[in-house]
Amino acid sequence: MIATSLPENDTTRPLRVREFFLARQPILDRNQALVAYELLFRNAATGPANVTSDLSATASVIAHTSQLGMEKVIGDALGYLNVDAAVLMSDIFQFLPREKVVLEIVETMKVTPEILARIEQLVKEGFRFALDDVIADTTEVKQLLPLVEIIKFDLRDMPLSALLKLTPQFKLAGKALLAEKVETQEQFDTCLKLGFDFFQGYYFAKPVILTGKKLSPSQLAIMQLMGQLNSDADTADIERSIKQDVSLCFNLLRLVNTPAVGARRRIDSVNQALMLLGRSQLQRWLQIMLYAEPCKKGHCMTPLLTLAATRGKLLELIAQQVEPRNQSMADTAFTVGIMSLMDTLFSIPMKDILEQVAVIDEVCDALLHRKGVYGSMLRLAEHMERIEEAGSMLDELIDRLRLGSEDLYNLQVSAFEWGDAVARSAH
Repeated sequence: MIATSLPENDTTRPLRVREFFLARQPILDRNQALVAYELLFRNAATGPANVTSDLSATASVIAHTSQLGMEKVIGDALGYLNVDAAVLMSDIFQFLPREKVVLEIVETMKVTPEILARIEQLVKEGFRFALDDVIADTTEVKQLLPLVEIIKFDLRDMPLSALLKLTPQFKLAGKALLAEKVETQEQFDTCLKLGFDFFQGYYFAKPVILTGKKLSPSQLAIMQLMGQLNSDADTADIERSIKQDVSLCFNLLRLVNTPAVGARRRIDSVNQALMLLGRSQLQRWLQIMLYAEPCKKGHCMTPLLTLAATRGKLLELIAQQVEPRNQSMADTAFTVGIMSLMDTLFSIPMKDILEQVAVIDEVCDALLHRKGVYGSMLRLAEHMERIEEAGSMLDELIDRLRLGSEDLYNLQVSAFEWGDAVARSAH
């Protein structure tokens, strides 16, 4: 573990990896493209519902993340990290890749001449800063304003009237505006009109059900093919179905030759893809193709694809940890994870989707009611994504699935890496 020059007392002792949970929350731009993640750490050692506000303790965690290679956690995106006075005055910055991070100054920090001088020095060294949870144009905000590039507003704490008043003056000052806790499409639209540049929250993963919405022909073709695979159709019939849809055939061959699949040699035909991948792997790539489809038409749904692929992989890895010898459980877990966002993808209720794809009862129970072992895995993944709201539920689910927090951290990092690789290959 890397040492940091933080005061040595109980509240600032370095955290070891197994003592914390990590979440990454997507930050999108005005075109809905994924540009960054905020990394949130929750201390597992201090009991339920404690998002670690003692940032000094997370300093060693930050060091650890950069040691592991931050690109594993954030891929091509930027990483937003919270910093307080203790972290700012520490030597943690020698471990951070300045071109990959934005440092968020927490709203509770007292601004002193020493702190201002330190931030100035770090800006000169190439670090970028954001000001977190701004609710008024205070003296402290005015002091920090010249040194920061981004102003963050938490929509839960800000009435619309305050946003209307504050945003124009920060825009005039040339600052980028970031809205966090954006939970609905309406909130996103409002902030877009107000000139916000970035949006953090899970509004893009919320289903907006449209009555009478139908699947596109290519989505329908993929769903029918998934049905054939589920019903153990003859390989020749499956091959015929794929070949009937030229774009499906082309996209499938393109996807199965990406590094995320890990094929040892180039796959040139549908027959080869079926032979080498096997049915469960083919099923997986068809599910991914459903999310990749909108990306082709210029509607950037990469955040949804990344989230679905990461969820699928995380559930698969959890299943492998829970029952190492049960490959079919791992395949089912992947399906539950990736299908859990299909109501958002299609704007169709989950119940209607499950009527079109034959899945086993346990998958239905997990997707509709979050029940059974797969339901527990899915709830765990959802709680990990929204770590600040997870409360004691996170600890209960980890106990129920017999996982350690260190195991979970390692599985998460693998899932992040895989999900990011899949999203890259879908473009």
